Amino acid sequence: MKPYIFITRKIPEASLNELQRMADVTMWEEELKPVPRDRLLKEAAKATGLLTMLSDKIDAELMDQSPNLKVVANLAVGYDNIDIPYADKKGMIICNTPDVLTDTTADLTFALLMATARRITEAAQYLKEGKWTGWSPLLLAGTDIHHKTLGIVGMGRIGEAVAKRAAGFDMNILYHNRSRKEEAERKLGLSYRSFEDLLKASDYVVCLAPLTEETKDLFDEKAFQMMKSSALFINASRGGVVVERALDKALTKGWIKGAGLDVFREEPIHPEHFLLKHDNLVALPHIGSASLETRMQMARLACKNIENVLQGLTPPAPVTVKDA
Repeated sequence: MKPYIFITRKIPEASLNELQRMADVTMWEEELKPVPRDRLLKEAAKATGLLTMLSDKIDAELMDQSPNLKVVANLAVGYDNIDIPYADKKGMIICNTPDVLTDTTADLTFALLMATARRITEAAQYLKEGKWTGWSPLLLAGTDIHHKTLGIVGMGRIGEAVAKRAAGFDMNILYHNRSRKEEAERKLGLSYRSFEDLLKASDYVVCLAPLTEETKDLFDEKAFQMMKSSALFINASRGGVVVERALDKALTKGWIKGAGLDVFREEPIHPEHFLLKHDNLVALPHIGSASLETRMQMARLACKNIENVLQGLTPPAPVTVKDA
């Protein structure tokens, strides 16, 4: 019998050709709606491999009742939805899709920064609502990007790619990371700062840090109060790094000038979410890597991870306990 693979969301059929040749593949038919937990558990119980999304919780409960499960391939660079240490104890191989989405996510991050700074979405809505009655010197005046100070929290691959883009705008680039990146400092002209010093000095604070025990709730009231009142906050990493009520307070009280978010603590958010009331907030539905080209590459890499494990080979993008 062929191995059984379950895919938890609809992905491009063209990415499945090789995987379908070597395994029986079932794919959840919905693209927008996550697979229900009971269906996921039922499929995992008989699966050799799972191709999962960030919305799928791969925990001890699932792993304990999945005796044949060898590999879980997450269609994302992140993997905080998976209990990596427990998977290691069970001898399961966990994979992700790094690198292929680096530039695409960096593009979106910088676009979000620019849209927030120059009030792009607010201006577009202003026009659509018929409010534009004439020109005035300060109509929807935003904030310059060039020659400003950018502080990047989390200097991984995407952080470096954002720094490259910022260099083209002649920005002064600071960064904070759990470890120094001296080669990146030399190559990109970065300056390392403590978290607190970065917040105090930056005109733009961009969070690209992974969600860990150390970064959970990192941006709280204290953090926002340390920022300049003219500063903008951009989060394109994980919603869990931000205390959303603290951000709400920061925007309401003017501790910061504005924010741009591609991620939230609980997704999808409701149209009545309390943060959406702020005109100085640009909110996106977690589209950091959402280009056609990149999503196809991510799907193909996720499949390749599973294919290699089925063939007894090392997958191209394994995640280890050390990574977690």
